[in-house]
Amino acid sequence: MTMKLKELTCFIESFAPLACQESYDNSGLLVGSPDAEIRTALVCLDVTPAIVAEAGQNNCDLIISHHPFIFRGMKKIEAGKPESDILLEVIRRNIAVYAVHTNLDNSIQGINSYLAKKLGLKNVRILSKKNGMLFKLVTYVPNAHSEKVRNALFGAGAGVIGNYDCCSYNVLGFGTFRASDNTHPFIGEKNVLHSEEETRIEVIFPSFIRDDLIAALLKAHPYEDVAYDIYRLENDFPGCGSGIIGEMKKETGGKEFLESVRTSLHTNVIRHTGISADPIRKVALCSGSGSFLIPDSIRAGADAFLTADIKYHDFFDANGRILLADIGHYESEQWIKDLLKERIMEKFPNFAVLSSGHNTNPVKYL
Repeated sequence: MTMKLKELTCFIESFAPLACQESYDNSGLLVGSPDAEIRTALVCLDVTPAIVAEAGQNNCDLIISHHPFIFRGMKKIEAGKPESDILLEVIRRNIAVYAVHTNLDNSIQGINSYLAKKLGLKNVRILSKKNGMLFKLVTYVPNAHSEKVRNALFGAGAGVIGNYDCCSYNVLGFGTFRASDNTHPFIGEKNVLHSEEETRIEVIFPSFIRDDLIAALLKAHPYEDVAYDIYRLENDFPGCGSGIIGEMKKETGGKEFLESVRTSLHTNVIRHTGISADPIRKVALCSGSGSFLIPDSIRAGADAFLTADIKYHDFFDANGRILLADIGHYESEQWIKDLLKERIMEKFPNFAVLSSGHNTNPVKYL
């Protein structure tokens, strides 16, 4: 199967929106053209010379990595420097590179939920929700056309609140307007004040669907000039944020819990705080470096928090209130290859997606 690169990246961004990435990140298309035709993609965690060679050997048009190899910014492209050599090589081989990093980390449909599923957690939700991503759209439409406009807004992704969709608030009233000579009014007459029974429709939407939502509104609305208002909300966005928290299907002891984590997530070494006699019921987790979420995990009442890159003094923050476990950075993120491959093949079953066979973990264990 052949398709344009932007068709695949648009799908990835439907469950890992770029708007969810952290301000310091560089997710998205790093090398290549959105209009390029692609046939085969290689999924990996890190872009290294070995990964680029693997992509070339398998005739891949695209590398999808978790970590963006262009991260700190490049002022010079100089041979002999790792980032420059990779850039020069993918350009030479005509291979596009796309990174899906903290936007995948922060999505409710991302890697943390994938790990929670592997651990058998239920009632999963974002641990630390992002703020400032929700907006409200208000528009006014003739009563006879209100259902058509509502459905168009829902179809564009508006009206989702938690586990409910198609959410809207509707108020009946009337609007007034007078069409000028340079108009083609859907109802009413030119230069005559008109009053029309209308429905005020209100829907909530996340910032990253704004353009598609307005386009859907303008297409479905019967009026020549559509009146609408957009308001920024202070509500937390439950679909995007740092970490995940959920509940064990059955409570277990601390040692048994850590042993099940090691087995389920294929981690070689787990560094952890002391194990108490308290059972593990509620679990928080964050793939990659997540020690900044220790206070959030404690406030949320988690009995255990799984993450990576926990520093020596961070373990003291537990203070007997939570079981901290460092399961390894690579170990917590290695499942991203499976997640992306599964999602892409589910959407595009005839598109070739390969999972890299290289272990790019720079940390070795004796």
